[in-house]
Amino acid sequence: MNRDGAKTSTWQEEIAGFQPQNQKEADRIYDVLVVGGGITGLTTALLLQEQGKKCILAEAYNIGFGTSGGTTAHLNTMLDTPYYQVENDFGHDSARLVQAAASEAITLIHNLSSRYNFDCGFEYKQGFIFAQNEEQEEELQKIVGGAQRAGVDINIVDNIDIPIPFTMACVFEHQAQFNIGKYLVGLARAFERSGGVILHNCMVSDIISDEYYTAETNAGLIKSEKVVYATHIPPGINLLHFRCAPYRSYACAFTLKDGRYPTDLLYDLEDSYHYIRSMKAGGKGYVIAGGYDHKTGHNDNTEQSFRELESYIRHHFSVEHIEYKWSSQYYSSADGLPYIGLLPGHNNIYTATGFIGNGMVYGTISGKIISDLIVGVESPYADLFRPSRIKPIAGFAEFVKENGDVISKFISMRFSYEQVNALVELAPGDAVLADWEGNKVALYKDEQGKVFAVDPVCPHAGCLVAWNNAEKTWDCPCHGGRYAPDGCRLTGPAKKGLQALL
Repeated sequence: MNRDGAKTSTWQEEIAGFQPQNQKEADRIYDVLVVGGGITGLTTALLLQEQGKKCILAEAYNIGFGTSGGTTAHLNTMLDTPYYQVENDFGHDSARLVQAAASEAITLIHNLSSRYNFDCGFEYKQGFIFAQNEEQEEELQKIVGGAQRAGVDINIVDNIDIPIPFTMACVFEHQAQFNIGKYLVGLARAFERSGGVILHNCMVSDIISDEYYTAETNAGLIKSEKVVYATHIPPGINLLHFRCAPYRSYACAFTLKDGRYPTDLLYDLEDSYHYIRSMKAGGKGYVIAGGYDHKTGHNDNTEQSFRELESYIRHHFSVEHIEYKWSSQYYSSADGLPYIGLLPGHNNIYTATGFIGNGMVYGTISGKIISDLIVGVESPYADLFRPSRIKPIAGFAEFVKENGDVISKFISMRFSYEQVNALVELAPGDAVLADWEGNKVALYKDEQGKVFAVDPVCPHAGCLVAWNNAEKTWDCPCHGGRYAPDGCRLTGPAKKGLQALL
């Protein structure tokens, strides 16, 4: 199973065995086309199929290819946006609604895994947040107070069993963890057994609206009455791209010499914070730790983030061996809450984005909210999370006009190896943005000495991409588009990849 980077996550082997079984009906007009095979898309598709809708899911690569395959699979009611902040910005009732949505998402994951007998290692856990200095203690007190008012079962405690020094800690109940790889496969198989269709390697390039929607894909046309973009952020250019910022987070899984694996979920209050859990796979125990988040494309040396994470875990744990290292992308919303519901400007296209670091919970509740909206069931969360709460920004229409279809200056240009060598001498594994006649060229030489040259102008909105030396990808710092060394689109809002020049 592949994912959107060179590093391997702990979940990939679990997902690799899944292959879709049901076939697309060529002339059928489906009730709903779901684009994207992560937790949001699969949950939405299964819930709709359960309620009698005929659904088809189009995944550009394989299920779990994007962020769902790179999560650390924490399930929290304590979210990245503190409840006191939600309370200040949206009101007390909204804070309680956010808590209820997170709790319902965890319950839904448990119920689906029980109903369909997913062997996904779901376990309820306690969660602990700990402070390490006086400033963090003040923040922790605010976090606990806001969470209690929102309905979270949370309290300050005197002691917790962790190998990390702390000055104050709290415990919050009814949290959980699971094996996301097994869970995604379980969702996919349940969806297919209920009559749904999953298409792997099905890239949706465009969707045309007439009396119904016609999706143009490399696997042929797909017709549907409604569309759900479960693609982490919707494609094209829309207001959501100006209210969501892409970030990368880093994780690793390691074994311990002393066997003292944490039994619960741990979080500190550093900026950016660290998050820790344990898991078992193949009869072995692992600790999964993550952190060192930064804006996508804004770190010149992403390998350094892994080194910092490794230094942190070796300082606090008796590390035996680090077996997995990977990074993943998420989108942070402008106001701290996700955008779930109708895509602004559309009547029958739905989306979900801006999950911050809580993609498993928000992705799951997105499936519930969107499926309720489509079948006409009133959702208590729909108004709070609606994407249309975004107000249009000045100049947006002109921006769309100018950037909706970026035309490269390299449209007919091709380089020879001799020209590339004249531009810059690359060592194997190196990449660079080089200058050629006043224009930038993105160059990469792989470990076998093969050179790739692509136009570095992101086809989404015209930003220049930056090299991610850990995952071996070109990443857009503006809206999170990510591309393989040969320019192939991996994830993000662009509808096509970077133009190859060699």
